[in-house]
Amino acid sequence: MSVGTLHVITRLTLGGSAENTVAAMIGLAAAGYAGPLAVGLGASDRASVDDARRRGVMVVDVPGLGREVGPRDVVALVQLLAVMRRERPAIVHTHTSKAGFLGRLAARLARVPALIHQPHGHIFYGYYGPRRTAFYVTLERLAAGWTDRIVTLTARGTEEHLARGIGRRAQYRTVPSGVPTAELRAQSPGRAAARAALGLPATAFVVGALGRFVAVKGFDLLVDALPALAAAVPSSRVLLVGDGPERIALETQASARGVGARVHVVGATADIARCLAACDVLAAPSRNEGMGRALVEAMALGVPVVASDVGGIPAVVTDGECGRLVPSGDVGALAETLVELGLDAALRDKLAAGAMGRAEAFSSVVAAAAMRAIYDELVREKRLA
Repeated sequence: MSVGTLHVITRLTLGGSAENTVAAMIGLAAAGYAGPLAVGLGASDRASVDDARRRGVMVVDVPGLGREVGPRDVVALVQLLAVMRRERPAIVHTHTSKAGFLGRLAARLARVPALIHQPHGHIFYGYYGPRRTAFYVTLERLAAGWTDRIVTLTARGTEEHLARGIGRRAQYRTVPSGVPTAELRAQSPGRAAARAALGLPATAFVVGALGRFVAVKGFDLLVDALPALAAAVPSSRVLLVGDGPERIALETQASARGVGARVHVVGATADIARCLAACDVLAAPSRNEGMGRALVEAMALGVPVVASDVGGIPAVVTDGECGRLVPSGDVGALAETLVELGLDAALRDKLAAGAMGRAEAFSSVVAAAAMRAIYDELVREKRLA
């Protein structure tokens, strides 16, 4: 069986949404659901685009696609419509909010038989003010009416959409952002080697944080918690892995708090295994999070997680078994929990053991099987084969 598809995403960058999209496309192509990825190359990272192509993904440029809402969106819509009329896919699969709306509208105009949307989280809180958020929710409600399946990363993501009147429960399916857990473990060096390569003290208590340096990730909260952590655990260091518009602000904040020398910033890197292997704990003090791919990556390597109880995170981290959950925005609770873990190696070991087992529920194998089931279901329902 071979069914033509088209995937649409605003941009390819280092991060969960892009990696999840590329990995899903590779698995689906192997199952007979092959087609190109429409993306705004001008808004993308060159390295991420090259990586997708190297892995066999056919990339089609849609120059009008960009992250911000603006007049170019009309251009992007016309361009997407042209791509769909040329490719004539049986299934269009859109990813993230911006590409999700434009891609679904274009698919509706092109009369594509089946339509899947995968938001990879949501923007219902932690991003914008009330008016802008309400506008985006209205667009999501409208587009849900055109959509056959809406794929969320966790069951909690489904509930948060339904609570805002977006779609019907029957439309929703849950597929995690699949992490290649076995491959990640195979790539991981020992802790001593990882720390030596990164210039971290061998005996330090290292708290890692991984992701784009943007406000929604809450890395500023981790920097605020560091003075209290360092006072109780003097060997403490924070390893920030990633890049983004908040980088200078985070470094300035650390200096102002008197902990600048304790914060080690690693730029965006594909060598996630080495960075995580150097850590005793991963902190994810997010203000919003669809699932938290970095959490699963850390857990797969036996690194326990301290994370905010927002979005899909509680579906990943079972408090007290594979990590700890703290209230979002609560610097005191974050510091207190990190201190507890910094002083209690036995607790860290217990959570690490639980983390490795828990990570397998979010593996690439599990995600690929769940996504293929959605496609197979649509083929039967729409009689596409």
